Amino acid sequence: MRLYLLSHWTYSILDMHHIKFIIVKSLIVLFFTFASITIFAQDKGVFSGGFETNVNMFLRDSSINAINTPQYDHQLVGGEAWLNLNYSIHGYTIGARFDMYQNSNLRNPTGSYSGSGIGQWFISKELNNLEVSAGYLYDQIGSGFIFRAFETRPLFIDNALYGARLKYNFSDTWHLMGFMGKQKNAFDTYSGNLKGIRAEGFLSFGNEDSPVTLAPGIGFVNKTLSDEYMNEIIDVVRTYQEVDKFIPKYNTYAATIYNTLSYKSLNLYTEFALKSDDTFFNPYIEKTELVGNNTLGKLMSATGSVAFVSASFAKGGLGITAEMKRTENFSFRVDPNLTLLKGLINYLTPINRQNTYRLTARYNPAALDISEMAYSLDLRYKFNKSWSANINLSDIKTIEGDQLFQEIFTEVMYKHKRKWQLTTGIQAVKYNQEIYETKAEVPLVKTLVPYADFLYKFNSRKSLRIEAQYMNTDQDYGSWLFGLAEFNIAPKWSFEASGMYNIDPKKTNAKGALEKTLYPTLGIVFFNKSQRYSLRYVKQVEGVVCSGGICRLEPAFSGMRFTMNTIF
Repeated sequence: MRLYLLSHWTYSILDMHHIKFIIVKSLIVLFFTFASITIFAQDKGVFSGGFETNVNMFLRDSSINAINTPQYDHQLVGGEAWLNLNYSIHGYTIGARFDMYQNSNLRNPTGSYSGSGIGQWFISKELNNLEVSAGYLYDQIGSGFIFRAFETRPLFIDNALYGARLKYNFSDTWHLMGFMGKQKNAFDTYSGNLKGIRAEGFLSFGNEDSPVTLAPGIGFVNKTLSDEYMNEIIDVVRTYQEVDKFIPKYNTYAATIYNTLSYKSLNLYTEFALKSDDTFFNPYIEKTELVGNNTLGKLMSATGSVAFVSASFAKGGLGITAEMKRTENFSFRVDPNLTLLKGLINYLTPINRQNTYRLTARYNPAALDISEMAYSLDLRYKFNKSWSANINLSDIKTIEGDQLFQEIFTEVMYKHKRKWQLTTGIQAVKYNQEIYETKAEVPLVKTLVPYADFLYKFNSRKSLRIEAQYMNTDQDYGSWLFGLAEFNIAPKWSFEASGMYNIDPKKTNAKGALEKTLYPTLGIVFFNKSQRYSLRYVKQVEGVVCSGGICRLEPAFSGMRFTMNTIF
């Protein structure tokens, strides 16, 4: 469809993309007009927002392989920015977000991406018990096994649903929600569409002193492939031998049922999800051999399931959490030809501990969607006001029994009044680098990491924190030392100096030699009320970056990093 407009000078042809931009722009103008009128009328609306920016200056360093990307070769500077604006009044909520990427390596760590525009907008209205929303929406069903529209900026994930949502509240404890739309893809959308429904509630039994509560829920999602994606699938399947061929389906259905049971100090969450025959890419299976083609990975069609149980108990100084998850063939994307972090409809909860120290977090597993059998156990005990301890055990295998990840993590904390605090412990890890990082013919990584974290408070404003960590391993890059010193002057300043040293290298550098390498970081952070500014010089080794069980391989980095964020 094309629209022809006559101006005083020339004719302009606007395609649907431009029309869409004009519509969105008009909505933003109406948003600010409405906000301004309300402010001048001294009404009780709420205006809020936030701004965040990252700027990277790339300094080429061949010794750590920080080379051969557009940023290091000629662009030199790249970054991102997001501006969020929201306004609420009389049951209306209107929001918009401006996104900007300039020479950014977020979308592709080894490439460059530039783009800017309206990254999100939405309008919602409460009408008695009904909530109506349209635009780019974030939501989920249960734990997200069959649907989660979410944003994770460090991984360039913005899986908002571009569509409409209705939510009816039958009471304060029961509601029904339905949605329909397409999944966001940067400044556009993927083709094909999604439809779903969710019902949740809350029940309480027993007396007031020891009630038993239930929070049940059920959800259903339908994915319909576009003709474009279906034709791509057919073109790929045609190249397979007969034993690997299948008939793809346009529609896939997924359903989940979940519940949280609470009684006194016990909480039990259970969820079970099923997916009908769906076409997905299995990266761990070999295609039947073709002439000149031994490629690993192929499209296949199968049903899928996820079972998840999490039980926790807390009483006195004791806290226990045990979890189990079984996942089989539950890759769920808007287009099965997409890989890595693109087009994800759902979210699979990670079982392992989410570590924060540099070396304990170095080998972190992504939640796998094809075959995973995972268990974890977390024990915490507070002996008194000074002493506490934590033990965490995680074990992840394929359903067939192949080891993927195993962690034993211990931690002991001692607090000496309000003057100083010491946290120390040891971690042992087994990590399948071949699966998680798709590196062929590499051994299972085995590490042992003792660590210590010391915090000393000089007074109510000044404090010093020191970290010391050591990783012993004979695989991958070899053994490491890490040290950090952080001096804080509340409420304005924080100064940081750290170094990660490859004390026993196993990989050769660009010259083909084993070389002990130091990866330093120097940084300063300034706080001004709701504003936070940071500037760091960073030299960082290649590794895996994870956020909530979603991971990607990050190449080595060398350069300066500036970040700023504020809320208002």
